[in-house]
Amino acid sequence: MPADAQIKPPLWLLAEVSYACPLQCVYCSNPLELGRRADELDTESWLRVLRQARALGAAQLGFSGGEPLVRRDLERLIAEARQLGFYTNLITSAVGMDQARLERLVAAGLDHIQISFQAADRRTSRLIAGTDYFEHKRAMARAVKAAGLPMVLNFVLHRHNIDQLQDMLELSESVGADYVELANTQYYGWGLANRAHLLPSRGQLERARAVTEAFRARVGERMRLYFVVPDYYENRPKPCMAGWGRVFLLVAPDGTALPCHGARQIRSLSFPNVRNASVAEIWYHAPAFNAFRGEDWMPQPCRGCPEREQDFGGCRCQAYQLLGDAALTDPVCDRSPHHQLVLDAVAAAQHSEPPPAPLVYRNPRNARRAAGVTATTATRADG
Repeated sequence: MPADAQIKPPLWLLAEVSYACPLQCVYCSNPLELGRRADELDTESWLRVLRQARALGAAQLGFSGGEPLVRRDLERLIAEARQLGFYTNLITSAVGMDQARLERLVAAGLDHIQISFQAADRRTSRLIAGTDYFEHKRAMARAVKAAGLPMVLNFVLHRHNIDQLQDMLELSESVGADYVELANTQYYGWGLANRAHLLPSRGQLERARAVTEAFRARVGERMRLYFVVPDYYENRPKPCMAGWGRVFLLVAPDGTALPCHGARQIRSLSFPNVRNASVAEIWYHAPAFNAFRGEDWMPQPCRGCPEREQDFGGCRCQAYQLLGDAALTDPVCDRSPHHQLVLDAVAAAQHSEPPPAPLVYRNPRNARRAAGVTATTATRADG
């Protein structure tokens, strides 16, 4: 286990204040087993977490979920964060926001808002989210811009909407977005359960990149575009969260502390809770946070790879969900002995029609079914 002196403090704190959400997005990164509202941290507990994380050195703070706007104390948390010196970002669907709520958030000291869109039209948005808030989102995006806050629009791309990319970018331009994140679905949680429906073809991905480059050339610095390629189409794994337990700390609605969004699924690790330990104790000493720090844990081929200091062996959650062992090389890497699992999924995505099985929507009723789909997918790939 690394000594304290070798571990730098976290820079980013993500406060997932609730798993509750009015949307049921089929690619959501939340765990399949969604927690109950009754188990969420109360206001005072969240205030304590913010104070401890800031004292430890965290400077960037994201409020997320689920949908963070379901928390009635959100303005109080933002106000405390401002007083502590955090730069605060609200990551939201904008459902639950109106002009009055927006004004309260600004008055509390919110620095930045990211609004998610599911598509460029109502029909596709409803297909993906299971409900219709498209026009409300567009109205709230305009309101955020009018309020003077920096605004990011986030589109999660997949085979059902990636061919709308030009329309997405024009929508973003029409509401005055400062930044647009075109985030291809990463296959965790509900995204993995629906992977056969969501993974785009290589042709779709190449067309989307060309559209992005052409639009970027036209708008220049006026609207910055970030295109995140699905790692299934890369030969090397992404440096997930800039490395396990290096810069990013997530606190889940029930107080569980995690080094990334998907870590809770790793059943071989026991994650600490801020109800029972301080943020500093968790960050520096929790066995789960130290499990994949440094290089001692790395197997071959990672241990001898000259790129290990750039990608840190890839994603531990992906290794676990596809291989059943978080300590193995991320199978996205073409040096992994299990890379064929990813190649098989990519090959299947080249077909023009999605599978006959229906989409599994994010809600507690579908959690067991989603877990079954995920297990079946992994078993077939491994077979």
